[in-house]
Amino acid sequence: MKARILLVEDDQNIGAVTKKRLEEAGYDVVHSIDGQAAWEQFQVRSFDICLLDVMMPKKDGLQLAQQIRELNDHVPILFLTSKNEKEDRIAGLQTGADDYISKPFSMQELILRIEVFLKRTMGRSKDKSSLFTIGQLTFDYEDLRLYTTNGDVSISVTQKEADLLKYFCNNPNKTLKREDILSNVWGKDDYFLGRSMDVFITKLRKHFKSDPQIKLETVHGVGFRFNIPPAR
Repeated sequence: MKARILLVEDDQNIGAVTKKRLEEAGYDVVHSIDGQAAWEQFQVRSFDICLLDVMMPKKDGLQLAQQIRELNDHVPILFLTSKNEKEDRIAGLQTGADDYISKPFSMQELILRIEVFLKRTMGRSKDKSSLFTIGQLTFDYEDLRLYTTNGDVSISVTQKEADLLKYFCNNPNKTLKREDILSNVWGKDDYFLGRSMDVFITKLRKHFKSDPQIKLETVHGVGFRFNIPPAR
């Protein structure tokens, strides 16, 4: 089956060209010209990735991203932003978006970004090492769940939280540089994505409150260290 993309772009010329090029690349694309129309589409159809413009009539991209995240924690969201929309990039990432691409962008770059996200989300079931023991918690990367070993507490995590936590789980009790985390989890070292990473770090720390043995430590000027007790 073709991956289905929700493309939300109020400039009909840009939207039509982008839709055509993505369809030529083998994707099924639904194009909406305003945020409200896109939200109506999202509620009745399933999508594998969402490409959202920021400034749109009826409902802007930030509002739309928040509504999408309330309904679906897993679908990747990629913002289409202008180069001078720095605050919008930060705000978009804080709403739960996974990445952004600056206009004008090359279609080749956009398609490569889409492929990276689709491999992560659509290929989850092929991951053989999806279960991790973290102190008194168990992390199931495939099901995007974090729960206590006796199963009495279960927390749903977003795809990006899961990607970040998996990287930490694969590198326990090591000092990890910020730039290495960004490159491995987000695909690039970028100031705005760094701000987004800090938001996700805060979310992960809240999930670990039930087990004081787990420490996601900030190593000032370097990065982070995921301290966990040895597996029994």
